[in-house]
Amino acid sequence: MNKAKRKQLEAAGWKFGSIQEFLGLTEEEVQLIEMKVRLSGGVRSLRAELGITQTELAERLGSSQSRVAKIEGGDGSVSMELMVRALIAMGATARDVGRLLARKVP
Repeated sequence: MNKAKRKQLEAAGWKFGSIQEFLGLTEEEVQLIEMKVRLSGGVRSLRAELGITQTELAERLGSSQSRVAKIEGGDGSVSMELMVRALIAMGATARDVGRLLARKVP
C-alpha cells in the first residue's frame, strides 16, 4: 500500500498493526504458530516430493486422508507431535525436522 493511501485510511479512522497486536498474542504464541506453519508446509512439501498421496501417508500413520489434509492445512486441532510423526513416517530425520523449524516463515 502506498503512503498516500495509508494516510487517507488513517485519517478516516483505520488502524494498522501486526496480527500479533490485533490478536493480542504473546511472543511465545507467535513462535508456536510459526512452528506449526513450518511443520505443516514441510509435510505437504515432502509428501509431494516423494510423490505419495494423502491416503498413502494416512495409511503409514494409521490415520485418515482427511486428517492428513488437516495436517497439511495447519488445522488447529492437529498437534505438532502428529505433524512430526507424519514427517518421520515419510523418512525425515530429527535433523531434517530441526532444519525445517529453523526456516523463516514465508
